[in-house]
Amino acid sequence: MKKTLVILASTLAMSGAFAQTAAPAGAAPASASAAAPAPASGAAHYEQRVEQRITYLHTQLKITPEQEPQWKAFADVMRTNGATMAGLYEQRMANSNQSALDDMKQYSAIATAHADGTKKLLDAFEPLYTSFSPDQKKLADTTFHHPSRAEGHHKHGGKGKKKAAPADETVKP
Repeated sequence: MKKTLVILASTLAMSGAFAQTAAPAGAAPASASAAAPAPASGAAHYEQRVEQRITYLHTQLKITPEQEPQWKAFADVMRTNGATMAGLYEQRMANSNQSALDDMKQYSAIATAHADGTKKLLDAFEPLYTSFSPDQKKLADTTFHHPSRAEGHHKHGGKGKKKAAPADETVKP
């Protein structure tokens, strides 16, 4: 069960694919963290993280007023994906005494929702990316690049060593 929870946590962290670009330490606006009260649940915490990513990406990608309609569509999909995954995760955590079969069914539902959400996010991201200037495309390419995956550091069983990312590099969990 512990391994399943670790896999689930990883899936939750990666939900929404592009939505998972984490802001470097200190990149989240101070006003957002100061104004937001402590979340009451895991779902509220996850929602807050999604909003921080949306704000970070909007700034990082230098979204122009002309790109706002495409951006809004992309951000809305990020929010929907986040709400879906948070709900599924909370359901899973609430059912601690379930059978192995039920556990696998729930994990399958999470994996399916993740795949469906990733497709929806891609569909929303494509018109946004197409609208980018060459400089914005470079920013997006750098922001969404995950060097540890490209270098083969994600290995099963924790046998691969993960290099620490440089402080100025954006990494998706």
